[in-house]
Amino acid sequence: MEVITVESQVFKDLVAKINMIAKFVVEHQKREDEESTEGWVDSYEICTFLKISAKTLQRLRSQRLINYSKIRGKNFYRLSEVSRLLNEHIIRSGDECLQDLIKNHKLHFEQRRNIKTDR
Repeated sequence: MEVITVESQVFKDLVAKINMIAKFVVEHQKREDEESTEGWVDSYEICTFLKISAKTLQRLRSQRLINYSKIRGKNFYRLSEVSRLLNEHIIRSGDECLQDLIKNHKLHFEQRRNIKTDR
């Protein structure tokens, strides 16, 4: 075992830098968690978890009741937009369905994050 001695001021500076890094990491993780709840879900997820048909979702798009983005022919919706539809009673699904959708989205988000870190 090797013992390293340093001056007390150098040690205090080192501890302060470590605390600053730890604070940055915690804040960054909070931001990512907030972004995951403000993520995007596709039509399949909405239809599955809210128990609505694809035709109902198409009707909502046609009547411009839901905002969406189309990427490579696939429609994506913000979770906040889906929540708004539930709150305004445009979609008649329970709050537990929305919670299942959010939970599934977070799980999927974590899996993608793990895949990126494995590479």
